[in-house]
Amino acid sequence: MSVDAVLSRISEIRNQIDALRTGTTATVASAASAASSSSSAGSSAATDASSSSAFADALATATGTGTAAGTPVSTATSVDAGSGTLATGSGATGSDVVADAKKYLGVPYVFGGTTTSGMDCSGLVQTVFKDLGVTMPRVVPDQAKMGVAVGSLKDAQPGDLIIPKGEGHVVIYVGDGKVLHAPRPGKDVRIVDNWYKDSDIATIRRIVPAQASATTATAAASGAGRTDLQTAALLSLMNSGSAA
Repeated sequence: MSVDAVLSRISEIRNQIDALRTGTTATVASAASAASSSSSAGSSAATDASSSSAFADALATATGTGTAAGTPVSTATSVDAGSGTLATGSGATGSDVVADAKKYLGVPYVFGGTTTSGMDCSGLVQTVFKDLGVTMPRVVPDQAKMGVAVGSLKDAQPGDLIIPKGEGHVVIYVGDGKVLHAPRPGKDVRIVDNWYKDSDIATIRRIVPAQASATTATAAASGAGRTDLQTAALLSLMNSGSAA
């Protein structure tokens, strides 16, 4: 199962739990009846609501997405770029940013452009992140506020954005002292040696993680077991109901 599929499934589970807590989905009594063909029909509304809450708690405990009854379950991480945070919801990394940006090598510079017919520096950045499922602002001054700050060029990783003083340009760091950018009219998107020094730079921004986190890797490895955890939670609830 891919990382994207795991993250999507986790989001679905959390949404289902939230819905169960507010009573907006089918009750667990109905789900249990369909699954086991042995539950009796006609449970009262109060019993259904109680069962829904119990199932939500059981599932949250089994999947590690919640705690005691009444505690809100956290929502999936946003894929929108934000100030001071990484956009992790899409699963994209810095290497993905570089790989996608390279698709636009040779595209001519067109002021205000965001397509393969032509694009400017910030249009290139916005388009690359859009390809990866991350929402970014359109112009350099706004892009310069997104993600987290990187201290200096020595700390830059592939996929980071370098914005010079004056915020009139933006380039994508590709590693090994090189950057990818849309330079100016008459030029096209290209990779060149980075000419900026730390003293020239207003900010370096990291929008997505430089590499997949250990947490993401663990989620990918254990993703196949999520369905079993849901089933275990349901069976546990059914068994406790039978014993009552």
